[in-house]
Amino acid sequence: MSDPTTPLSVAVIGAGMAGRSHANGWRMATTVFDLEGLPPVRLAAVADVNLPLAEDCARRYGYERAVGSWQEIVDDPTIDVVSVVVGNDLHRPIAEALVRAGKHVFCEKPLAGTLEDGRAMAELEQGAAREAGVVTGVGFTYRRNPAMARVAQHVADGDLGPLSLVEGRYDCDYACDPRGPLTWRFTGPLGSGALADVGAHLIDLAELVCGPIESVAGGQLTTLIGERPKPTGFVVGHRAAPVSDETGPVTNEDTATFTARFAGGAAATFACSRTAFGMPNGLRLEVYGLQGRAAVDWHRPAEYTFDDEQPTRATRGARQIIAGPDLPYFAGGYPMQAAGNGGGNAEMFAYECRAFLDQVAGIDGGTPPNASFTDAYRTMLVVDAVVRSHESGGAAVALPTPGSEL
Repeated sequence: MSDPTTPLSVAVIGAGMAGRSHANGWRMATTVFDLEGLPPVRLAAVADVNLPLAEDCARRYGYERAVGSWQEIVDDPTIDVVSVVVGNDLHRPIAEALVRAGKHVFCEKPLAGTLEDGRAMAELEQGAAREAGVVTGVGFTYRRNPAMARVAQHVADGDLGPLSLVEGRYDCDYACDPRGPLTWRFTGPLGSGALADVGAHLIDLAELVCGPIESVAGGQLTTLIGERPKPTGFVVGHRAAPVSDETGPVTNEDTATFTARFAGGAAATFACSRTAFGMPNGLRLEVYGLQGRAAVDWHRPAEYTFDDEQPTRATRGARQIIAGPDLPYFAGGYPMQAAGNGGGNAEMFAYECRAFLDQVAGIDGGTPPNASFTDAYRTMLVVDAVVRSHESGGAAVALPTPGSEL
């Protein structure tokens, strides 16, 4: 356990869309839940190769300084905790350098750009990081949605009965414009497109709520826009940016669909896309059991629907449950403790950052720990299984049992 009077110095590597969410998350992390034993946080630095972007992020979220390279964060002996929020291919080298420097590493999903790198990071966690007392974790933000967490509780408590069917979708439209710039999001191997970008969230949530996936089948990966123009400068997140007349190939998928079977016996269908017009961030998970059903739709983040057995069929039907202080994360996590005041994306980043602080400080702040590198590697194994199913004409591909991934 760390000294609760000594500040933990935090840095963020990556000042783009998700990097800013981490920067704000650390700023908010010491304002939520029980503060007993929690050290103060020093907002030390933001790093990005686009230095003006890093400077803007640092200024907006109250960090002491901005730097132009991640190596400067590694070399700074005063920094204790680092968020890694950059292109997927950079996660491994940065995490390895940070662990060698004795810094705690909180990495944005997906864990890595390739399965090989993901395995190396999981092995790093179980080897060098553990030996050095370094905490590692991965930010699967939607775990922290109060409605999603309550649905997971319903399943764990048996309120739905034995699970029979799971349906999940994550539809986005950020890649619908064929003139959108060819960034790193479009140039990895099959499985690194929509499936790793948004499908990773879906897979993580499905296993969090319903238990481990035993096998996948019927994998279908499609790419509708085969070429994109190359950008002429920096691109931030999904924003439009100036492009040249030169184009390059898109090498990963725009859309992925597959079926799955859970170890508990439930069947599932999943779909994810980055070219679903009119769906800016359409995450939905619906879970059916023999005695009930529950669903969360991120377009309505302050509620979920629930249906269970009633005295007569005449009174059955999905009920709208409004977020309030009796849901996970709400009590102590929202400034206004009143039902109906739902939150959003920013709060969930604060909750995961707070959970990571608790892990580093060795205290129980009342929130579940973040996914480990090994957990996130398992998500990558599911992605890889979907790709292998696609390449084999939809054949079933088995997954390792939890704990045997390495």
